Amino acid sequence: MKTIFPITDKKLIESYIPHRSPIVMVDKLIDFTENYIIGGLKVLEDNIFVEDNVLKEPGLIEHMAQTVALHSGYQYSLEDGKALTGYIGSIKKIQIERLPQIDEEIETEVTIIQEYLGITLVEIVSKCNGNIIATGELKTVIAN
Repeated sequence: MKTIFPITDKKLIESYIPHRSPIVMVDKLIDFTENYIIGGLKVLEDNIFVEDNVLKEPGLIEHMAQTVALHSGYQYSLEDGKALTGYIGSIKKIQIERLPQIDEEIETEVTIIQEYLGITLVEIVSKCNGNIIATGELKTVIAN
């Protein structure tokens, strides 16, 4: 059976990641391949990282990291696995052009550069309305 994207069911999205409210920072899976994912988030006023109607830097970076987790979790679900707990191993070259405002939709593209023994290096590009708002590299580590 072929999956139809986007996946927007919040409970289903949460089944792919180990995070729970109030720290869930992805609400849709827009596209997926073995080495690529696009995840999304609508910035809402009640988000714990929103201040002065803007999603602050830690929230944007957490969204980026959870998009990586969404890739791993969705991939494991295709193999009848469950979402694994992982950690940010390093954050490199994060450049934030601007912060998203309430009611804006973030779309974050993650491209896997390298994956080895539970360590994943990715390039990330986050956009709002088709415009790049942040880029960076993350290294994540799956917990054993």
